[in-house]
Amino acid sequence: MFDLAGKIAIVTGGSRGIGRATSLALAEAGAHVLVNYCSNEEAAKQTLALIEAAGGRGEILGFDVADPESVDRAIKEAVERHGGIDILVNNAGISIDQLLLRVSPKDLEMTWATNLNGPIYCAKACIRPMMKKRWGRIINLSSVVGESGNAGQAVYSSSKAALLGLTRSLAREYASRGITVNAVAPGFIETDMTADLPEAGRQGIVDQTPLGRIGRPEEVAAAVLFLASEEASYITGQVVRVNGGMHV
Repeated sequence: MFDLAGKIAIVTGGSRGIGRATSLALAEAGAHVLVNYCSNEEAAKQTLALIEAAGGRGEILGFDVADPESVDRAIKEAVERHGGIDILVNNAGISIDQLLLRVSPKDLEMTWATNLNGPIYCAKACIRPMMKKRWGRIINLSSVVGESGNAGQAVYSSSKAALLGLTRSLAREYASRGITVNAVAPGFIETDMTADLPEAGRQGIVDQTPLGRIGRPEEVAAAVLFLASEEASYITGQVVRVNGGMHV
């Protein structure tokens, strides 16, 4: 079940949190995982070490998802080394939380460049080699707030909502070529992005979550693994919510 032997996977932002858990899950299923990082090479190496300790295979791949030339160059070289890309997980993202009146043009530009433009650049670079194989999986990491909205996260929420539109459009464009495109929308997960929440804020989140706790990165990775597998071959254009019931 969930056999990815022989598949080549790229996980953007694979050095920490959900990206690390996803990289490990795909590698444990047999994929050769390219762990993308932008600035934290040491953390990416740690992810690779965990993959190898578990008996998996992979390598680190440095590029900035917001830089189209960097994306094209890195993925082209990866395709030349490995003969193609089978699975793309668009996980890299940033959150600059501000009330809208305090959002600067730079905040807006940085958030959208990483959270939406990045997945577009990566998908564009991977789709052609996927088309040649007539098989591919693209999984975009959105967020519960991309569907529900959240005060203080207008820019982040809108970027994650836009990612759902991208998911549905690409699903329609490339279904005939054997490529499925889906999204996973996590709720509040134990990652670096949520680590600094004050205790009162954390408890408030738990109180809003029917399952009564914050999620784990491995629980999100499990959904990504399923969507990357052959077992999910008839699923495309969908959003899998891993949010403990916070938004249904």
